[in-house]
Amino acid sequence: MSSNKVALITGSTSGIGLGIAKKFASHGMNIILNGFGEASAIEEIRAGIAKEHGVQVRYNGADISKPEEITTMIKTIEDEFGAIDVIVNNAGIQFVSPVEDFPMEKWNAILAINLSGSFHTIHCALPKMKEKAWGRIINIASAHALVASPYKSAYVAAKHGIAGLTKTVALETATFGITMNAICPGYVWTPLVEKQIPDTAKARGITEEQVINDVLLHSQPTKKFVTIEQVAALAYFLTTDDAASITGAMIPIDGGWTAQ
Repeated sequence: MSSNKVALITGSTSGIGLGIAKKFASHGMNIILNGFGEASAIEEIRAGIAKEHGVQVRYNGADISKPEEITTMIKTIEDEFGAIDVIVNNAGIQFVSPVEDFPMEKWNAILAINLSGSFHTIHCALPKMKEKAWGRIINIASAHALVASPYKSAYVAAKHGIAGLTKTVALETATFGITMNAICPGYVWTPLVEKQIPDTAKARGITEEQVINDVLLHSQPTKKFVTIEQVAALAYFLTTDDAASITGAMIPIDGGWTAQ
């Protein structure tokens, strides 16, 4: 991958997104980080990636739940670098609750960030990609884009929506040198997963240890969490010329979960 490629990864100040950003940078891509966190910690991450890999790294704190902030972010990147070559829509939040108790504000927030945010980044960046006749768009979906679990109505609905968005954009861009795919991880040990364990324990009336062993890893025949590095490696492969004929795919990386 040539060093002039520019990759925007949303939700990349921690977890899967940060792992993908580091992987891309190690292959010479210039990086735009996005996400929330302490300013000093984010600057340390930004400077560290730039120094280690000799690439340009920028940070944009756009709130992915707000379309106007996404529009401004995309324009800022394009003004500096031209077209964005690679977009990874990774930003996401989670909330666990029985559907009848699910707070409306949580439903709206999850749909806004996990689904609509991906639409808005694609909507804004696609014209320049088409002009350049090259692009890679990757949605970090979930095994929950393919199957459901209890108490996650908003998250499952959003991720199923991502599946439809991925396939539609793939068809619309198939003749423009652009691919659109979704990676569907099973349970990856990230801050997002760690934070939902107490809520899941409360919702199911079990211990947190039981949540890990009997709920999370119960779904994965390997009985292992997927690693951030494995997801990042798959994401990088999808940006390469070897993956040029892969588009519209929902690619599980889930320890066999969705094979059942």
